[in-house]
Amino acid sequence: MAAGKDQIGSALDELFAKRGAEPAEPPIILPAEPYLDTAGEALRRRIFLTRGESGENLCLRPDFTVPVCMRHIAEGADLPRRYSYRGLVFRQRADGPAEFFQAGIEDLGEENRATSDARAVADALASLDACGVDLGTIDVILGDQGLFEAVLRALGLPEGWQRRLIRTFGHDGQLRAALGRLANGPEDALAGIDPQLVDLARDREEGTLTRLIRTRMEEAGLPPHSGRSPGEIAARLIEKVQVAEARLSEGALHILEEFLAVDCRLDEAGERLAEVMGTAGLDLGRAMTTFETRNLAMRAANVDLSRLSYRAAFGRPIDYYTGLVFEARMRGSEDPLAGGGRYDRLMTILGAEAPIPAVGFSLWLDRIGEVVNG
Repeated sequence: MAAGKDQIGSALDELFAKRGAEPAEPPIILPAEPYLDTAGEALRRRIFLTRGESGENLCLRPDFTVPVCMRHIAEGADLPRRYSYRGLVFRQRADGPAEFFQAGIEDLGEENRATSDARAVADALASLDACGVDLGTIDVILGDQGLFEAVLRALGLPEGWQRRLIRTFGHDGQLRAALGRLANGPEDALAGIDPQLVDLARDREEGTLTRLIRTRMEEAGLPPHSGRSPGEIAARLIEKVQVAEARLSEGALHILEEFLAVDCRLDEAGERLAEVMGTAGLDLGRAMTTFETRNLAMRAANVDLSRLSYRAAFGRPIDYYTGLVFEARMRGSEDPLAGGGRYDRLMTILGAEAPIPAVGFSLWLDRIGEVVNG
């Protein structure tokens, strides 16, 4: 890292302590499965994997969010609680070193999501300022996966298509390709499947379909419990047919494209979204209320909304985000200096007994050092 590493580290340690964040120091070698299950394809490809003596999958620490959350669950600590971290992470990269420094805060268990979302953005900006970054030279971009999901629900898309589109959020090329398939329909999605099975799936005759699949499996000599059950296969086939035969009307596609095209100052975003959705006659309900309430909370946290951008199509390529996502970059750059978001699903995926609201942010300290030191 650049010459200011110690000064930057000390400044962040002081700021994190003032923000009430307890230092966490997860190990460098970690179980790999939590990352393989939750991190998203972009991060999974970059993980350094190895095996333990007992054959278990292990990895070098690719981020801090997952191990910090796992430690909290294992210790059963009281909530709400804030954790800070600073140290090395390891990822395979073609455009830079495979090990680099990150720092950040994970905010767990705060039931007032608007307040904790606003705090994450405010603390990320305060952290950049403490490191010596001129906030007047950066762009801050926000997205909201919750709003995107609300639009898909309002358009009445089949659940299978909703899940498919949600997986592409933040990947512009993948999202455009998925919308193209939804508008035009794939020609061969059901190729090779017995037409009798397709007809039963199309009519949602799940009982008859299950019995026919069971008979076919028995005739083929497949033993019981050799894989998915006949009922599971039937349910998946029904969903596959729904997805394959669903079409997005020209009007609905236009609405979705209008929504995804929204790119404006955050203080203008509520009015712009209301205009797009109002013209279409769609009500985003709680998702829009959440959006507006978070903006009010950010104003209360002294975040200048006029200096932040909202992009409806902006996401971060990590599977566990559920709501707010954001990045801060040097103007004109695509490389984040800071980034984060809300990940309410992650805690239960990692083994928490009950859902735990969670939001956080990470700082790329090597990039910050290069900016600060010229």
